[in-house]
Amino acid sequence: MKPVLQTDIRSLPLVARGKVRDIYAVGDDHLLLVTTDRLSAFDVVFPTPIPGKGIILNTLTNFWFKYFEDRIPNHLSGIDPESVVSSDERAQVAGRSVVAKRMNALPLEAVVRGYIEGSGWKEYQTQGSICGISLPPGLQRAERLPQPLFTPATKAAVGDHDENIDFARAVQLVGAERAAQVRDKALELYQAAADYAWHRGIIIADTKFEFGLDRDGTLTLIDEVLTPDSSRFWPRDTYRVGESPESFDKQFVRNWLESIHWNKQPPAPELPEAIAAGTAAKYQEALNRLTQR
Repeated sequence: MKPVLQTDIRSLPLVARGKVRDIYAVGDDHLLLVTTDRLSAFDVVFPTPIPGKGIILNTLTNFWFKYFEDRIPNHLSGIDPESVVSSDERAQVAGRSVVAKRMNALPLEAVVRGYIEGSGWKEYQTQGSICGISLPPGLQRAERLPQPLFTPATKAAVGDHDENIDFARAVQLVGAERAAQVRDKALELYQAAADYAWHRGIIIADTKFEFGLDRDGTLTLIDEVLTPDSSRFWPRDTYRVGESPESFDKQFVRNWLESIHWNKQPPAPELPEAIAAGTAAKYQEALNRLTQR
């Protein structure tokens, strides 16, 4: 199947192109979300597509929506994406799209960290904290945290960097009651998913959720959920405390980028074929393990 770097749907108005998704209006109440094969790393979009990535992300997100349906409503409308585009455009949306109900998206990324790695590990080494939350001394790299941490961030536009914020800032953005609701729900969903994944050979080290409000003000799960793009997935069988773990996510790409000393500024370099194919294989393995395909 030919990779999809960008869609060209003329039968619907284009609303936006995100780092990964192309968004089209379906009337006044719905959106067509098309998950492309674009890859972003360090908040920069790359010119090289990852074959099959969009289908994997879409499939895995829909799996988690189903898994969490008794815990929280989601934005799915149940409308067939292929039914809202013209016949010659169906191939662009097949397997990689959903028609979502329009939501009032909250201006937060609900990040949950269960293990210490990435930017959290760097901060801990110098300040003994993650996103300003003090932690016990002596923790090692990739170690499980005493308890999962809610570390919200602001959602950046394409080309900008997400900004970690403290809970007080989250309260300023959405109000005390809503911020507490988002925190508690994000921690609940993370723990449920982490327990599920553990028994399928995957450690979910961290992830980010996005929430919106429907017309009645009901908190709703939106966007993508627990994918290799939005999470750190580690194979349980090779995990060792104190070591940088192998991963089923785009850390594979990040490691290559670090090795070539890229300055993390646009334009992004082309990815070698082996790196693109290796990333696709890791994403597929995560899908296979989590969905028991």
